[in-house]
Amino acid sequence: MKKIVVALGGNALQSKGVANTAEGQLAVVRKTAEYLAELCQEGYELSIVHGNGPQVGRILLASETAKDVTPAMPFDVCGAMSQGYIGYHIQQALGDALKARGIKTPVVTLTTQIVVDRNDERFNNPSKPIGPFYSEEEAALLNEKGYCMKEDAGRGWRRVVASPIPQKIVEIESIKALAKTAIVVSCGGGGIPVVETDDGRTEGIAAVIDKDYAAELLAEELGVDTLLILTEVEKVAINWNKPDQKNLDRLSAQEAKQYISEGHFAPGSMLPKVETAVKFAESCKTRTAIITSLDNAVNALKGLTGTHFVD
Repeated sequence: MKKIVVALGGNALQSKGVANTAEGQLAVVRKTAEYLAELCQEGYELSIVHGNGPQVGRILLASETAKDVTPAMPFDVCGAMSQGYIGYHIQQALGDALKARGIKTPVVTLTTQIVVDRNDERFNNPSKPIGPFYSEEEAALLNEKGYCMKEDAGRGWRRVVASPIPQKIVEIESIKALAKTAIVVSCGGGGIPVVETDDGRTEGIAAVIDKDYAAELLAEELGVDTLLILTEVEKVAINWNKPDQKNLDRLSAQEAKQYISEGHFAPGSMLPKVETAVKFAESCKTRTAIITSLDNAVNALKGLTGTHFVD
């Protein structure tokens, strides 16, 4: 069986027209689980990483809103909370989908810490969107409250937070051990960002690591040859949403870097996915990163669609 790391984008956890409730999310995850179970049926062994931008944003917003009633939770704790309930939904939905296909592989979620550098320059330039979308007028009011708001790829305005580069997965040995017999959901939401202290301890820090960067690090650590990044679009494109939009089938790392330098990919959206794909492809000649949509996952792995990144 071929081992792959799958990075699930936001559309795998919530969908337009579906209420942003726990019940609504579970309904969307059940649909996502059918596609993941199909990958297992095709003979792939999965390790799963998921995002948490909307979820951790809502948890943080709820916590801050209720601060006069109950103490607000720090950012890292909110990230851990999102790992727990999203992982629970994936375990339940994927477990059911596998059972329906006669596949007995268990699904487990591991709360995962990821070490970042407290001096990472990205702490000075928040770029990771979290929480719901706002109008420009609403965003202006939130800016006055001290939030950092940025326009998100033409879809509206969102709160953005620091997104440092992941350095080390604290629980990697546990993930490797569990992956021998189970589908492991780890590095959820990019992992809980922590820093190492001078006396050898770890402590949480306010940030949200991009899940694509975390998935790439996990894929390297697990030694897999394929990183599958699932998002809303079938293929990566240049000149996005313009008359001369061009979808891309296969990209060398050099070509991708050129497109990055020309500003074709939106920060906090497609840019981290492309940067991740390039880094993984460059890490070893035998490795390929694929960006495609959830419903095209199987065909992309067969080479029939998606954007494939090679060194």
